[in-house]
Amino acid sequence: MQIDTVLVKVASRCNINCTYCYVYNMGDDGWRDMPALISRETVGALAEALGELARDQAKPFATVLHGGEPLMLGARRLEFVLRSLRAKLSSGHALCMQTNGMLLTSETADICARYDVSISVSLDGPRAVNDRFRLGKQGESTHEKVVAGIEVLRRHPRAAFLYSGLLSVIDPTSDPRATYDYFKGLGAPSIDFLYRDGNHSSLPFGKESPDSDEYGQWLSRLLEAYLGDPAPPRVRFLDDMIKLCLGGFGIKEGLGQTDFGIAIVETDGTICKNDTLKSSFDGADRFTEHWSVRTHALSAVFATQEFARYHALQRPTSSTCRSCAYLPVCGGGMPLHRWKAGTEFDNPSVYCSDQKTLISNVILRLRKEGLKIDPRLAERATSSPAVSV
Repeated sequence: MQIDTVLVKVASRCNINCTYCYVYNMGDDGWRDMPALISRETVGALAEALGELARDQAKPFATVLHGGEPLMLGARRLEFVLRSLRAKLSSGHALCMQTNGMLLTSETADICARYDVSISVSLDGPRAVNDRFRLGKQGESTHEKVVAGIEVLRRHPRAAFLYSGLLSVIDPTSDPRATYDYFKGLGAPSIDFLYRDGNHSSLPFGKESPDSDEYGQWLSRLLEAYLGDPAPPRVRFLDDMIKLCLGGFGIKEGLGQTDFGIAIVETDGTICKNDTLKSSFDGADRFTEHWSVRTHALSAVFATQEFARYHALQRPTSSTCRSCAYLPVCGGGMPLHRWKAGTEFDNPSVYCSDQKTLISNVILRLRKEGLKIDPRLAERATSSPAVSV
């Protein structure tokens, strides 16, 4: 087992209340039992465990500070965490942070720069789009404070390194071109658009049914804006899909058939599955065994049969997926989107129709440019015309 990403929950609480959040608003209560902030003792054990993992596997991995909101650590605790981690991890092992940006200051940006930590900021679009779901504890706007945090990064002397990009959850009722143009105006070097959390038993916002394709239509319109831009930022989801349609490889979980090793460490040091699984049912992210960086070597945990079964969940088991010509590109989607009470994860993604719509439109554009698509897609692409956008 080669690990690509260790996501560390350095804070189990958040300073805002996004209505779609899988941690606080989709039935999971595990955060209530976790320390609000990671302790110095757990940080020490984590750093030792990560250092040992770096020695045990040849492939470098990324460590991502997450939450909750990681900047709730405050500047002093943040520096302690980063200093501890960087003492055990060389520059070849990326340190990253995912933040809502509202607590970014020149001081915290300087600390991240000192320890070579890149920062991605969560923002869903212009104010009207963002503030529909990403709200403060009293229902107040978060937009201006997030943009102010982004400006801190943009003004920093190491902005080209620090500001890695934006992470955006799709609102299928919004205008994708307006969102794309807005993000580009914020100087985003890259943008990662995410499907909203949901499944067959709890449909994602904006989907009329599992067979509807509202998100696929939205992403297809985004594709037109993206490909029509002579100087675009990177859009990871579209880039991966285009590369996969051409027979290449994606770089993140959720598309294609490359396996990615992903582990989560909670604020108390507990090792868990991908935390997005929380949106399926309470406890979906927990292993039967209780592993912790305080008591277990990461390499030993990753070599167990239980971790292997969790890892295998990335690949779909549904016969519908396994016989689909689009599987080399779609990959079955994220496991959390396959959940259905009764059949658990043995289903196509709730975004199956959306994926097919988008893939069809990507193939159409590639052929229009005279590019050769992956031969495995050729028959399906010929028999299934792209959906009009």
